[in-house]
Amino acid sequence: MAPMAPETGSEPTTTSRARPQAMPKMDEIPVVTDETGERVRESFASFLERFTLDEMAGRQPEYVEQLYVMRDYSRTTLYVDYRHVLQHDEVLARAISEQYYRFLPYLRRALIDCVTVYIPGYLYLNSHMASTASSGLVTRDFHLAFHRLPIVSGIRSLHTDKIGRLLAISGTVTRTSEVRPELLLGTFTCVECKTSVPDVEQQFRYTEPIMCRNPLCQNRSQWELDVEKSRFCDWQKVRIQENPNEIPTGSMPRSMDVILRSEIVERAKAGDKCTFTGTLIVLPDVSQMGVPGVNAQIQRQTQTGAAVEGIINQGVTGLKSLGVRDLTYRTAFLACMVQSSTDTTESLTGSSDEEPDAATVLDGLTEEEREELEAMVVSADIYPRLVRSMAPTMYGHEIIKKGILLQLMGGVHKQTNDGIHLRGDINICIVGDPSTSKSQFLKYVCGFMPRAVYTSGKASSAAGLTAAVVRDEETGEFTIEAGALMLADNGICAIDEFDKMDLADQVAIHEAMEQQTISIAKAGIQATLNARTSILAAANPIGGRYNRKQTLRANVAMSAPIMSRFDLFFVVLDECNESVDWNIAQHIVNIHRFRDAAIAPEFSTEALQRYIRYARTFQPKLTPEASDVLVEKYLQLRQDDSGGSVGRNSYRITVRQLESIIRLSEAIARANCRSDITPAFVREAYSLLRQSIIHVEKDDILIDDDDDMGDDEPPPPSAATAEAEQRRSITYDRYMELVHQLVLKVNAVERDTSRGLSRAELVQWYLESHEHEIETVQQLHEEQDLIGRVINKMIRDGYLVLLPVDDADRDAPEERRVLMVHPQVDVDSLQ
Repeated sequence: MAPMAPETGSEPTTTSRARPQAMPKMDEIPVVTDETGERVRESFASFLERFTLDEMAGRQPEYVEQLYVMRDYSRTTLYVDYRHVLQHDEVLARAISEQYYRFLPYLRRALIDCVTVYIPGYLYLNSHMASTASSGLVTRDFHLAFHRLPIVSGIRSLHTDKIGRLLAISGTVTRTSEVRPELLLGTFTCVECKTSVPDVEQQFRYTEPIMCRNPLCQNRSQWELDVEKSRFCDWQKVRIQENPNEIPTGSMPRSMDVILRSEIVERAKAGDKCTFTGTLIVLPDVSQMGVPGVNAQIQRQTQTGAAVEGIINQGVTGLKSLGVRDLTYRTAFLACMVQSSTDTTESLTGSSDEEPDAATVLDGLTEEEREELEAMVVSADIYPRLVRSMAPTMYGHEIIKKGILLQLMGGVHKQTNDGIHLRGDINICIVGDPSTSKSQFLKYVCGFMPRAVYTSGKASSAAGLTAAVVRDEETGEFTIEAGALMLADNGICAIDEFDKMDLADQVAIHEAMEQQTISIAKAGIQATLNARTSILAAANPIGGRYNRKQTLRANVAMSAPIMSRFDLFFVVLDECNESVDWNIAQHIVNIHRFRDAAIAPEFSTEALQRYIRYARTFQPKLTPEASDVLVEKYLQLRQDDSGGSVGRNSYRITVRQLESIIRLSEAIARANCRSDITPAFVREAYSLLRQSIIHVEKDDILIDDDDDMGDDEPPPPSAATAEAEQRRSITYDRYMELVHQLVLKVNAVERDTSRGLSRAELVQWYLESHEHEIETVQQLHEEQDLIGRVINKMIRDGYLVLLPVDDADRDAPEERRVLMVHPQVDVDSLQ
């Protein structure tokens, strides 16, 4: 084969030993141009300059307008809707999707070209720092953020074939790092000759120049970073975890690190369900490349010679002791866009108000949704209609549905002049027998609310509920990892099997339930974190079944401080009622047969969510009339609580219950879309609170005249004996009703005549006042015997006092003796 002719301009070939060639000059090095990338740049620049949604005459293109908005708000990120690119040029959209990381520099150059054309004055910063040009001007860094991709992938589906492609992934944020500076373009100074080497690009590792640009200096290792002339950007690492509905059966949830830069840092908070748009990249796993227990350290490469050139261009150096199989890499996600799953508009604007105003909520709705919402607001009886639409798969439990609706509405958060925050969230606990749909309510709320966390009490520790301090794998520093209450910030945390929690773990959430903060002081970290969440708890009674003859405190394994922090307690009992059992069975069978067709709620779930979001924009205030009713009802609760044996409350009434009535009244006003709290709303809140805290059933009261009958030998059982026993005992509620009537009558006679009432007169008054209920002579005798036994029982219990007789009246019958109210009885509490 004949030797190939040398190319034009090249040195002639020789058969002698090759001499080392001199390093070519910088201007002689050919520049390789990516022709495909240049075509992508031109096509994308054309898209930015020409695409418009509205063909109206005189309107500027969509993204040209966004350039001016970007300048007005001092932003450097242009948000591009991927569907617009797909609509404008499918080939360009496919190229961006399949090779996003390759074409990203060309896309940014296209953006800079558009900025140069339309807003040239915004291209440079008026600063003397980080100057990279001889003119002293500093070029801004502009970024592109794609959003609204047609397909959102899961973390589990990210493999090596997705590296470099434009993707959108969804997950729940579990940990966020602090914002740190990242070196983008480094300016290095040669230590030996002081020559400056600008714009050394950094690619996920600290990269120094290969050699000094001074021909007389051969420095390759001695470099010093010039911080003032280097360019940095904000950097943050976020750990996300698979959403619960995406985890396959029997699998552990997967996690992934997401890298955020520039203006998208601090967009994601722990607990947010976010969609990240970007690309999958590969990074060396430095934490796995050393001896276990020894921290990895960065060392400067001090070797010189030709062998160093190949080493410097490698991604990992200084690992001679490790084999090829020991080098481990990991994937990370480089995001250009962060969108919250709950509100896309907030992610685009960078603002996230806890309580947006009504105009903001209405602007985010379509015309049909706005009309439906307006019809719901002006409709009559909207409050009971909303209650009937809650949890349609569960039959009955109207009181619990009412409480959950008010919890979703929430009260008004307040702050005093001293900076003290007053809780506005409502905490609810459901206590009841097994198989009474307690957990179903929790699951429904977690599916209904966009920000809700479901956890179990027995499988949760104090750190898992609040926050844990863990060591970062790479830096070795201690960081805070959010617990369930932090993840549910501005949402609802559902805790099932609350009674199974250890008392030490229950104490850990005291602060979170009232102050709505979590304080941590461990491992050198002292922080106070927000936990503005409503707690919906479910608990089983002690022994499995609710004992209706004991108070609520005796039925649940909770401390008094925890119980006082719950605004509402609901007791669900598994009662054997043929009619109720038939209806429940029919409802369940219809759901299994007809699925969604068996459920016909008045409002859909989406309509309820929109209504609740709109209703939460109201900030209702108490009217003077409602304030008077509020004080009256609170005093009534306190009197019942201090009434001794008369009171039937399940736990002590404190000022927290007063605040509970206020929060419930505000939630009821929000449910009715009212800005003022009327007395009717306060009475409804009082009724709900009273139903939830008073649910105690007492033993039947024995009204036998002889207290020592139980010590004698019981008579043989017979029908007559059983009937007599039935007459000699009445229910607790019936006994307390008679006590109220008789005490009030005797007290009224004392106040009018300054003397008491005889037994015969009291019995005669009672029979006359209930004569419409007595139909036969037998009933008359039974009632007369009953009221006589009750009067004797009241004398023994200390409600009535039998006055001593004089010598003149010693032979008078017992029925003529005068009765008076015992001085220690609080008559006002019986009104």
